[in-house]
Amino acid sequence: ESKLTLRPPSLAAPYAPVQNWQHQPEKLIFESCGYEANYLGSMLIKDLRGTESTQDACAKMRKSTEHMKKIPTIILSITYKGVKFIDASNKNVIAEHEIRNISCAAQDPEDLCTFAYITKDLQTSHHYCHVFSTVDVNLTYEIILTLGQAFEVAYQLALQAQRAKPLGAGAGEMIETKSSKPVPKPRAGMRKSAVPDQDSQSHASVSWVVDPKQDSKRTLSTKYETTIF
Repeated sequence: ESKLTLRPPSLAAPYAPVQNWQHQPEKLIFESCGYEANYLGSMLIKDLRGTESTQDACAKMRKSTEHMKKIPTIILSITYKGVKFIDASNKNVIAEHEIRNISCAAQDPEDLCTFAYITKDLQTSHHYCHVFSTVDVNLTYEIILTLGQAFEVAYQLALQAQRAKPLGAGAGEMIETKSSKPVPKPRAGMRKSAVPDQDSQSHASVSWVVDPKQDSKRTLSTKYETTIF
């Protein structure tokens, strides 16, 4: 295969505050990016409201775990295929989420070390939010950015595969994939990316949302919202 070319974050979404991804695409295709994080838990999302649901879940899980003496430590293993939770002590895989079922990844605006993403269970159609925290805000930001890069790699690989197929092939697969993922509604006041919606050509859209409120103790409050059809 020819070398995969990714759009830079600033081109994929004009409001992205960074110019470069963290990793080479091959890292997410042939290997994986592993990050240590504390797993605060998961909760059922009854009313999906985009990143607002993610942030609500972050606040609730932070409050429910603040007095816990021991919070599980896991490794988040990220590739273009999805995310695995790996037990840091025995290296067993606890859970695995496909990239197409992940959406609404965001940092907690009240605590930038906390972040979460939402998954859809295809069997029940229920949505769950998985909440994590790290010891450093920069590490949390890198995890969110790496998730965004995983979406971009998956998107470019899908385009590459589509171009390699004869005209008309794979159309049913595209339709089936798209129908399995609802579009989360953006919060009011969010600035959306100016990326055109190319339904006929693409099956992924990514939008960056930067919180204008700057905490003097923090360098940047950034939320990363994704929609994968």
